[in-house]
Order: sequence, then C-alpha cells, then structure tokens
Amino acid sequence: MPHTEVLLYQEEGGTVPVLEWLRSLPAQAQDRCLVRLERLEEVGQALRRPEADYLRDGIYELRIRVRNVHYRMLYFFYGSHVAVVAHGLAKRGVVPPRDMDTALQRKARVLARPAQHLFRPEGGAR
Repeated sequence: MPHTEVLLYQEEGGTVPVLEWLRSLPAQAQDRCLVRLERLEEVGQALRRPEADYLRDGIYELRIRVRNVHYRMLYFFYGSHVAVVAHGLAKRGVVPPRDMDTALQRKARVLARPAQHLFRPEGGAR
C-alpha cells in the first residue's frame, strides 16, 4: 500500500487553521490527533471506522476521543496519495453544518489554487 502524504489547508495570508486548532488543544488530545494523522499517512484511503469515516461530498473525518470529548479533523483526498486536512473541531453528535461548510469551502479553494492553499508540515504530520 503506497504512503499517503498528509498536507494541511493554508489560508491566503499564510495561516494554517488546523495547526492553530491543534495547538489550542490539551496535550493528550494533541498527541492522539497526531497519532491519527500518522495512521492516515500509513493507511490512506483504506482507513476506516473507528479511526475515520466518510461524511459527504468527498469529506472524511479523523475520529479522536479523549475522555468525553469527541475531536474531529475533516479532510479530503487530493489525487490518490495526498490527504488534505481542512478543519478541526470538537463536537457532540453529528458534525455541525457550519463546520462541514468550512471544510467544503476550503476544499474548493485547494482545488482552484493548490499551490496557494497547501501547507506541508516539516517532518510529516508531526
């Protein structure tokens, strides 16, 4: 199975919302999110429940639970071997429509101008 490159969505001004979100999380949640990103690198499109799930319109979620908090990182595939993490959130129940819309808007920006909106973290997902 080929390695999947995990990239992050980047705003036009250079900010990387997922990195900012990750840095705001408690240390244990950050660690578990990073482990899940590594699994996405290893397994790619074959990653399934309970670690990941398909939502809709080409958007998937990485699923992380720390105590009673459910963290999600929304991502999509850009080609066959690149996953782009577009948005992060903590949720109850289903992913709120507003968060889904954010991920879909970011996906559209990446597809329109990939060179401007893709961020490659140093050292891979970490």
